[in-house]
Amino acid sequence: MENLNLLADETLVRRYAEGQDEAFDALLSRYKDRLYTYIVRQLRDTEKANDVFQDTFVKVITTLRNGRYTESGKFYAWLQRIAHNLVIDHFRSIETENTLSNDEAEGRLLDNVASSAENCEDELVATQTLKDVRSMMEHLPETQRQVVFMRFYQNLSFKEIADETGVSINTALGRMRYALLGMRRMAGATAG
Repeated sequence: MENLNLLADETLVRRYAEGQDEAFDALLSRYKDRLYTYIVRQLRDTEKANDVFQDTFVKVITTLRNGRYTESGKFYAWLQRIAHNLVIDHFRSIETENTLSNDEAEGRLLDNVASSAENCEDELVATQTLKDVRSMMEHLPETQRQVVFMRFYQNLSFKEIADETGVSINTALGRMRYALLGMRRMAGATAG
């Protein structure tokens, strides 16, 4: 049996894009500790770091499966850039929450028709996405379906999911990962 850990990142990326899920496992094990440490240092909150870490790999999976990754020989730099952007998004959302709590800023925001239209469109897209996810969830094993439901429909953090289900955070993250891989395969089968 071939040892995937000896292959270059770009080879693993290509193999994963061709459908070899084990290639992604090799990439994940190669960089998960380093990336997680980077995210924790940025956020200084392990609960949020777990969420950003998982969201990073969701984006990576989506990008690779859709063939939008451009090989540059710097896979980890690309991976870290995605995580960095998600960290920035996290801080922006906190800033936005603080801004929106200001009555004066809220009044100006509601007067902006373009912003309201974008919010309506975003809400419609999010609603449709959740419907699609729910229909795919029905085909997942119970443990994976439970984690997806708690994460996307109850907005629980991975720590909360782990506490609620009586498993470790790593197990909860693993179940989510396998659920996302399964749903990705289902989405690919219906699109193709």
